[in-house]
Amino acid sequence: MKRKIRKLLIVLLAAAVLCAAFIFIPNLLVVNTAKNSIITPEKAAECTAADCIVVLGAGVRNGKPTPMLRDRLLTGISLYENGAATKIIMSGDHGTADYDEVNVMKSFAVETGVPDEDIFMDHAGFSTYDTVYRAKAIFEADSVIIVSQKYHLYRAIYTAEKLGIKAVGVSADLDTYAGQTKRDLREILARDKDFFKCIIKPKPTYLGEKIPVSGNGNQTDG
Repeated sequence: MKRKIRKLLIVLLAAAVLCAAFIFIPNLLVVNTAKNSIITPEKAAECTAADCIVVLGAGVRNGKPTPMLRDRLLTGISLYENGAATKIIMSGDHGTADYDEVNVMKSFAVETGVPDEDIFMDHAGFSTYDTVYRAKAIFEADSVIIVSQKYHLYRAIYTAEKLGIKAVGVSADLDTYAGQTKRDLREILARDKDFFKCIIKPKPTYLGEKIPVSGNGNQTDG
């Protein structure tokens, strides 16, 4: 009986170790691969070869950006104003008529003085993976500056590089945000998910006609 219990404990321990490895090794690979590509806004302003700045969506409420999204927008706009790139992609969820991140994001930037023709809207940026895939496949961006909070940038940069885009990231951590511990824990699983997606490279939820980011952003209005 004791021998059976010992064998069972060994099996359970081995399973726990394998499970932990499955969860944490991809996470570490994503972070270690991308960490040196997170740069300061000042350094980003020197990246004149970047095709565009990509601002990742983070939710809207009552037609206004959430605090996290507002900080991403302010950071992206500042990079644009300082010459980091001449175009901005606002990427977020516009999956229904009742929920529209990207038009809110564009309106916010236009109100600060960014010309509307320099702002592209990715209406189908339903996930980080979809956003990055579409940045290359739809908007024909080969080099990007990604704007998000730091915890999120590792995954975004890793995904971009695995999909053939040269990417750096600039942190939009202009404040502290409620619920960050929960987001940090959830991000571990999200990194794992995108780690394996970058191996398989599935198509995003939607593709569509090409809209080169070198052109006029008003083509994406709607």
